[in-house]
Amino acid sequence: MTTFVDRAVLHVQAGNGGHGCMSIHREKFKPLGGPDGGNGGRGGDVILEVDAGVHTLLDFHYRPHLKAANGKPGQGSNRDGAQGEDLRVRVPDGTVVLTADGEVIADLVGTGTSIVIAHGGRGGRGNAALANSRRKAPGFAELGEPGDASDVVVELKSVADVGLVGFPSAGKSSLISVLSAARPKIADYPFTTLQPNLGVVRAGEVTFTIADVPGLIPGAATGKGLGLDFLRHIERCAVLVHVVDLATEEPGRDPASDIDAIEAELAAYGGLTDRPRIVVLNKLDVPHGRELAEIVAADLAERGWPIFELSAVTREGLRRFTFALADAVRRYRAEHPPTEPTRIVLRPAAVDESHFEVAVDPDGVYVVTGPRPERWVRQTDFSNNEAIGYLADRLARLGVEEALAKAGAQPGAPVRIGAIEFDWQPTLFSDKDFVPGRLGTDYRLDADDRVGADDRLAARKARRQHVEVEGEWSDADA
Repeated sequence: MTTFVDRAVLHVQAGNGGHGCMSIHREKFKPLGGPDGGNGGRGGDVILEVDAGVHTLLDFHYRPHLKAANGKPGQGSNRDGAQGEDLRVRVPDGTVVLTADGEVIADLVGTGTSIVIAHGGRGGRGNAALANSRRKAPGFAELGEPGDASDVVVELKSVADVGLVGFPSAGKSSLISVLSAARPKIADYPFTTLQPNLGVVRAGEVTFTIADVPGLIPGAATGKGLGLDFLRHIERCAVLVHVVDLATEEPGRDPASDIDAIEAELAAYGGLTDRPRIVVLNKLDVPHGRELAEIVAADLAERGWPIFELSAVTREGLRRFTFALADAVRRYRAEHPPTEPTRIVLRPAAVDESHFEVAVDPDGVYVVTGPRPERWVRQTDFSNNEAIGYLADRLARLGVEEALAKAGAQPGAPVRIGAIEFDWQPTLFSDKDFVPGRLGTDYRLDADDRVGADDRLAARKARRQHVEVEGEWSDADA
């Protein structure tokens, strides 16, 4: 027997971006070939897409972990890494995507509707892309950024025009079986139906879908029986049909009280008060069924709902009831034209957003937050001093050091950006005076290179002064 699953928690991981490549072109008779490291590829996205051939979330029950492919790293000779392949996940029509806190992200209705629930990480730039007039041969490359990772909840709400509600064994499954080609399980004991059944009905020129909600009993909206799990499947229904059992012999039950109990559960669940109702008095074929139907119909007429007497077994009254459903669905569709699927667009901050803030946490750590500083930290290889120096230059140009000083930070104060915490040392240099050294080193961070670099910096300043006297200075003269 196929298991029906209409709610699942997904552990989603988008692909990580590939690392950039640090490479220097080497060729015979060309000792200064220059940087030729390629960029890393973007990580793959995780995408949910509605597929008409999928009807349950069963696959996610057994395989809740979804991971897209990582981007490939860049290579020498200016070869960029391949992008990670997107993971496209098929979901049923009517799937609602929520955050772990219950906030709706998207309501996917209609074949082909899709949403990216996890974005792949950006690939890191290779040293060829990082080269500039001052840093002609960078000895480092950027790291790829990690892809989004989160837990999301997916729930299935059946997309049906007509919803059948009623007590267990009222004959809902039998009614669907004679109205459509659906073949649900039918038996003479309560809770035979353990999953919503969906059928397609054609009446004249109108085609509509019909579904039942199993296990509705008093207290269903608060978790009793099976109703809480399946009430969501009638949220989209245009018409609700009360299927009343004329053959019940349970004490304290009668058609009117059954309808009142179901209406109380629908009201407790909420959001269904505007749907038109139709009452079906089922099982006319049982002894005394017809007499009871005449009595009940008179009492229920006061509610103002259409009432139909029929038998799913003998099919008496079925044709009239089918065309009445089609007419109710047609009117509802005319009054409620289809709208675009509900989708809440999550717009993360732009990667080039320059805004940042500096705050002090209770432990006295200066915390820098902002899209740019946090992204730059993720991209930095902290095992490479030249990469660290490049990060310091970028932060200084953005104004982070000036903001730290205004916030009261002293040399040696702890500073945290993203997942990295370090002791702050104010920058006492200008980026335009940067003097490159050995690949992967920075004279400002490496004591062994500092003396030679200071000599080169002094020579460069002297050369600048000389050229400024003779003519215009340019970086090419450095």
